This record gives sequence, structure tokens and C-alpha cells, in this order.
Amino acid sequence: MIDATLMAAILDNFKNPLLFVNTEHTIRYMNKATIAHYDQGLGLIGTSVLDCHNQRSQKIITEILAAMRDGEEERLIADDEKRRIYMRAVRDSEGQLLGYCERYEPPRK
Repeated sequence: MIDATLMAAILDNFKNPLLFVNTEHTIRYMNKATIAHYDQGLGLIGTSVLDCHNQRSQKIITEILAAMRDGEEERLIADDEKRRIYMRAVRDSEGQLLGYCERYEPPRK
């Protein structure tokens, strides 16, 4: 099994933001790009990702998490001139949903 230090080193090498949120919407991990992206930085760890979003976005996130509980793996949640943001299910080796990642990508050209 890979240890947390090695996993963090791997994820910190991604140049785009990536964060992990558990099934209660609590932010559990942010890579270095995510920490740099948000003014609150590491202060967001342990807080609800829903608190970072407006009501419309909260509804979308909640609906996608429900779909992930039913087997959905990934969905594009934002696509604009600045970036694309995906929600991706994170499951254990038995397929149990542990939470989700929000990952950012540059816009399509």
C-alpha cells in the first residue's frame, strides 16, 4: 500500500488544482496548486466544500454525489474560458464510495 507522504508527493506534482472531499462534503486533501489557488489555502482543510459555493452550485454538487452513490464515476461541472472542473468519484478496492475529487483542467482550445 502506498503511504500518505508518497501519495501527497505524487499529487503535489500536478500543476492544476486537485482536492479530495469526503461523502460529508468535508475537504480532506488539497494539492499544492489548490492551496495556492485559494486565499484561505490550507485553512480550507476540514471545512465543508459546500461553504465555498453558492446555492446553485451546492445543489449541483449534492446531486452529483447522489449520482455517484448510484454508480456514476465522473462529471464535468464547469467549462468556461478559465478552466474545466470535474467531479470524480473516489472508491475503495471494494467499490465503496469514499468521496470525490474536484480536479481542474485548462480550458479547451
